[in-house]
Amino acid sequence: MEEFKITGRAQRRLGGIKQQGLVGIVASGNLEVLLERTEDGSEYSVEVSTVSDGFREVWNAVIEEFAERASPGGLRISINDGGAQPDVVTLRLLQGIQSMEVEQ
Repeated sequence: MEEFKITGRAQRRLGGIKQQGLVGIVASGNLEVLLERTEDGSEYSVEVSTVSDGFREVWNAVIEEFAERASPGGLRISINDGGAQPDVVTLRLLQGIQSMEVEQ
């Protein structure tokens, strides 16, 4: 099991008013993603807990691409990974962002 944190600065704060989002389930070799709003508007952090050791470079690339695409400023993201492929990670992250961007 490997745990690490990736931080960065987004282009902008994520829109919407929802304070938390949760997508995915870890039970079937997938992953779950918890998103929470923080105080800072441009910073983001991603805490990864994965059963697959030795893939930190892949995680860094996936998170970097996601951050460029979605600009997750003001979020703390926790990922509990059960061995998901990079495309599933991206899908879940984008689903989480979409769930947070609601205006009502």
